Amino acid sequence: MIFRLDARLIFPDPSLAEEDGLLAVGGDLSVERLLLAYQNGIFPWYNDDTPILWYSPHERFVLFPQELKISKSMRQVLRSGRFKVTYDKSFAEVIEACSATERDGQYGTWITDDMKAAYINLHHAGHAHSVEVWEDTELVGGLYGVQIGSVFCGESMFSRVSNASKVGLIGLCQKGKYTLIDCQVYTEHLESMGARMISRKEYMGMLQNAGFKG
Repeated sequence: MIFRLDARLIFPDPSLAEEDGLLAVGGDLSVERLLLAYQNGIFPWYNDDTPILWYSPHERFVLFPQELKISKSMRQVLRSGRFKVTYDKSFAEVIEACSATERDGQYGTWITDDMKAAYINLHHAGHAHSVEVWEDTELVGGLYGVQIGSVFCGESMFSRVSNASKVGLIGLCQKGKYTLIDCQVYTEHLESMGARMISRKEYMGMLQNAGFKG
């Protein structure tokens, strides 16, 4: 059953989501609603042709920082000093670059203008963060996501040169701030770095122990 949200700041039980993870339709992208969603393992994913759609997958593709796998070639890249990693220096630029990145099998982008504005608001409120990867003075890669205590809910990443987004993810893992990085969508390259599927029950347990302040 797909639930229709109204002005009330509530979500249905995530376990009631459809097989594809779709749980609810409607509502808004206010800071308060977005935080409530992420605290309950729910995130928005839609495009300009649909209303706001809220998902809570039955399985989550996640990366435990202590399970991070760094290939020999990537270690060489890191040692080369070619890239510099920063945090929360250019959030708006990162989300803009993510929205402009073409992805295989995807027409257009789910990072709509409304989504960009909403996550920039989350960033200003201290809940959304970015990782920037620089080559000299040029932004060549990065990622952004939402912090729920010690859990980082990754939203999107981009890379303008080879390995740049991987360097950003490695930097995030090695920051020592997070117990879990939620990658949401399966990709082979994230799997090669140690990401794996866990059940919603395990994921929700991690969120409950994340120490977020509601």
